[in-house]
Amino acid sequence: MELDPKVKERLRSDKGASLIMSADEAAAMVKDGMVLGVSGFTASGYPKAVPHALAERGKRGEKFKVDVYSGASLGSEIDTEMTEAGILGKRMPYMTDKTFRKAVNTGACDYVDMHLSQSAQYVNYGVMPKIDMAIVEALAINEDGSIVPTTSVGNTPSFIRQADKVIVELNTLQPLSLEGMHDCIILDNPPNRKPINITKPNDRIGKPYMECGWDKIAGIVITDIQDGLRPLGAISEDSQKIADNIIEFLNGEVKAGRLTDTLLPIQSGVGSVANAVLYGLLESDFHDMTCFTEVVQDSMLELIKAGKVNCASTTAITPSPEMKEKFDKECELYKGKLVFRPEDISNNPELIRRLGVISMNTALECDIYGNVNSTHVNGSGMMNGIGGSGDFSRNAAITIFSTVSTAKHGDISSIVPFCSHIDHTEHDVMVIVTEQGFADLRGCTPKERAVKIIQNCAHPDYRDKLMDYFERACKESALQTPHLLDEAFSWHIKAMKTGSMK
Repeated sequence: MELDPKVKERLRSDKGASLIMSADEAAAMVKDGMVLGVSGFTASGYPKAVPHALAERGKRGEKFKVDVYSGASLGSEIDTEMTEAGILGKRMPYMTDKTFRKAVNTGACDYVDMHLSQSAQYVNYGVMPKIDMAIVEALAINEDGSIVPTTSVGNTPSFIRQADKVIVELNTLQPLSLEGMHDCIILDNPPNRKPINITKPNDRIGKPYMECGWDKIAGIVITDIQDGLRPLGAISEDSQKIADNIIEFLNGEVKAGRLTDTLLPIQSGVGSVANAVLYGLLESDFHDMTCFTEVVQDSMLELIKAGKVNCASTTAITPSPEMKEKFDKECELYKGKLVFRPEDISNNPELIRRLGVISMNTALECDIYGNVNSTHVNGSGMMNGIGGSGDFSRNAAITIFSTVSTAKHGDISSIVPFCSHIDHTEHDVMVIVTEQGFADLRGCTPKERAVKIIQNCAHPDYRDKLMDYFERACKESALQTPHLLDEAFSWHIKAMKTGSMK
């Protein structure tokens, strides 16, 4: 078989040519009841052609189901198409897709929501059912059968090790300049686990490829499909105010001598608020910054290009379509400045604590005592998974959660008497920020936290109502954290019945 030059420079052994097949042929190897471990993290670096072919099997009426383990959320070929085809059974550890979300909340699909740093550990410990087949996207396959990832690493090294067989999607669209940016390692299970020798975000401890071997590779599918990139929303007025408030807080830390103008390594979640915060840093006086995070978006790439950030450690990049086009052309600019790691390294509690990360994530709602709900609407309806926010918030030097103070055009307050679901307890939350201001909760008692959050973070439409609840709770109880239990969830109940908390 005469290989296309684009394929030949990526398929680096003659052994690979005989394994090339169509996506349909590869999908035919997947059987009912199998557990699939797929590459990908936030719709980046995931397989596209084989999952689409699997979905087509389901749409043609074939009855089968598979469980899917991943690094995080994935593109529409898996989370949307496979759900619509009725072939997706259990999914872990994170999701954001609206089709899959609906299936979870109606009971059509099962979902295990996990701290991302723990997900590979569950697989490597054998806690979860064993992976039958790994389906991974690759930049290249080396002579020895090792696999070079594309735009994410996620949990893929562990999935490859644990799987019986591996299907590789060799994506010729991804720039070869990505090679060398990856730092892949699999941690030993206790009691054999050793300290992770990273003391700076740009330290490297692994290999620029994932170990596999030709004996495991069952098929190779050649693709040229772009990641399922989504445009970033325009920075709203509220998002900009939140960004300004966070930067005001950070400036205050510098003035107090707790930070320098190079800050500490930054972690930021995904979305418009996170993007606005990092764009704010572009115009700030901070310099020579570093990043230790799980996802790099447009703003972080711009900070690197501008010389404001010296290095960024991540497990994936999730740029907008416009930024991805620029990135592909300028990929060489990021060599030595961008490093992709497995997520049990990028989200590792030991490293987050050692490096002293500044963690910035978003909340669905916060209560007056500092508890944060990141995942469930009205306590029961899954919105998005917890992702890596818990990994970082529980171990960071400074933990910041932000949210717009109201939702649904002002009908819902994001600051409530008591969160309807708690992902991050008051013990892990140091700073809460809304467009109204910020509340530094460090060293505060529950009652002191309540006053700060209500006065600085709640929307004026709800501020008096929250203070009334808090004052009446204090009158009825002298206990550590005063609550009126018969009223604690009354705001949520009213919203469920009327659509508004007002």
